[in-house]
Amino acid sequence: MYEYITGLLTDLTPSYAVIETKDGVGWLINISLSTFTQIEGKKECKLFVYHIQREDAQTLFGFFDKTEREVFKMLLDVSGVGPNTARVILSSMSVLELENAVSREDSKMISRVKGIGTKTAQKIVIELKGKIQKIGLSSENISAEEKPFANSLEREEAVSALVMLGYPKSQAEKGADMALKQDPTMSAEDIIKFALRNVK
Repeated sequence: MYEYITGLLTDLTPSYAVIETKDGVGWLINISLSTFTQIEGKKECKLFVYHIQREDAQTLFGFFDKTEREVFKMLLDVSGVGPNTARVILSSMSVLELENAVSREDSKMISRVKGIGTKTAQKIVIELKGKIQKIGLSSENISAEEKPFANSLEREEAVSALVMLGYPKSQAEKGADMALKQDPTMSAEDIIKFALRNVK
């Protein structure tokens, strides 16, 4: 029904964004932590949306790029995975991390996501195997802002260290991504120092 919504970013939290369009309508759009990281600090933004309509509610989910939205839709096709669960998965893992876990049939990694049990994680691997690879994660479908550090060993090392220091994985990833947006050549040590200073 809707492809995307563009406008002023009037309110933003890690779980939702409010975009005011030119006609003066403010759209409340549920987002993942990944999308939050991509649009944080912007005055205007464009989100690709997915509309879920039920008898008692209509809900919009928004994504920074089409790739994340496509993976979100794939997750909804898995038995036992609803829209909020799919959003939690995409908040806990990047699209590339999920693709890698599915490719390696690493259901244990997926089951670490809050609310995802072993059986559901196994279903995700089975259902997405062969599908998620077809969307071309290494191509132009990955946002330009994500590419410079998508496979960064320094990022992975920094996130692991921050988790060991007591940060939730989502906050550790946010801090690492913020650091690498400023300087994609940062070392793991510099990423950790930046995150410790800027992520509370």
